[in-house]
Amino acid sequence: MTLLEALAVLAAGVGAGTINAAVGSGTLITFPVLLAVGYPPVVANVSNTIGLVPGSVTGAIGYRRELRGQGGRLRRLVPASALGGIGGAVALLTLPDNLFEAIVPVMIAIALALIVFQPRLSALVARHRPQGHEHATWLWLATFACGVYGGYFGAAQGIILISLFAVAIGDELQRLNGLKNVLAGLVNLIAGVVFIFAADVAWGPVALIAVGSLMGGALGARYGRRLPPNILRALIVVVGLFAIGRLLIWG
Repeated sequence: MTLLEALAVLAAGVGAGTINAAVGSGTLITFPVLLAVGYPPVVANVSNTIGLVPGSVTGAIGYRRELRGQGGRLRRLVPASALGGIGGAVALLTLPDNLFEAIVPVMIAIALALIVFQPRLSALVARHRPQGHEHATWLWLATFACGVYGGYFGAAQGIILISLFAVAIGDELQRLNGLKNVLAGLVNLIAGVVFIFAADVAWGPVALIAVGSLMGGALGARYGRRLPPNILRALIVVVGLFAIGRLLIWG
């Protein structure tokens, strides 16, 4: 990488860490940047997952106030996310690379749609939230499936988790966001450990994203809630569309 490219990756790490803590989908910032500086999609995804782990930790710590009283939820759902993260990481390493390259543009498109329509979805589920579903088996299985998705390719994992929790759990959105930060960060951590021992990792970008996301996670937890959501969504959509174009046009 050139100095300019390294600075771009570092800045992307800060942005991703901030967005992950405050909203989710920070991968749609870092992944396109790694593609732009020349890394193959699977290497970019693996390196991105490992690099974002420190930001997940600082983001979760920043939401510790909102996590109070949620120990029972964490004990129920942590195993689902952990097992899902392992499954997704193994799938990424065992399935053909060209399958990943074919699937990821679709995943990004779905993630962007979720981000664009997230306010309407949140309002809809708030009006139609079923009772007593917090302990339902379907929520555990859905959290597991989200972990598989996150271990394979994590863009919008946080948005999906928030949507699930909004349907099943009657609680404040910021408390659900704190729960999301822990579970999404756990998926990144477990998948990252698998990748360290079994995948081709670009350690230079990992270090830059790690430093950036560490700062960004703290910023997102402290200030991210004050940023206009529409600005964050617009930024994510722009970089997500770039990623789709990069994968489809340049290959």
